[in-house]
Amino acid sequence: MRNIVLTGFMGAGKSTVGRRLGERLGMEVVDTDDLVEEMAGMRISAVFSTFGEAYFRDLESKAVARASELENRVIVTGGGVVLRRENIANLRRKGVIVYLHAEPEVIYERIKGERHRPLLQVEDPLARIRELLTCRAPYYAENDLLVDTSSKTVEEVVDEVVEKVRRPTT
Repeated sequence: MRNIVLTGFMGAGKSTVGRRLGERLGMEVVDTDDLVEEMAGMRISAVFSTFGEAYFRDLESKAVARASELENRVIVTGGGVVLRRENIANLRRKGVIVYLHAEPEVIYERIKGERHRPLLQVEDPLARIRELLTCRAPYYAENDLLVDTSSKTVEEVVDEVVEKVRRPTT
């Protein structure tokens, strides 16, 4: 089976859906954020604060290149992985790109208590979420499949991803 690549904004459900999808399909799950932390030897928030976003994005592209060489995996990506076209091209070579979408208010509710999100350590996180979603919309549109997670349970999202991935292309 081709890789199933989950993209989407933070809080859209990529990690949770990815783990459940891997269990359901008997596929190993690879998280590019985990690969970044492994390569850096530190948490992503520490990479951001120590070296900045550009350095993080370079590491992220290396992690994507590594994950893209694998087969029969569920690949969970960071929310900004789509910002570099090379990442999407690499991921698409052996995979189908599934964009998990969620509305800004839903995202905010899901992640408002988390302190490890460097891009949201601002005065008005909901406004920042809206801003980032607007900026990233054309990049997220470069998907093969779209699933809106806003009002669905994890199982419903997994069911929809499985159904769409297995659907024959025309």
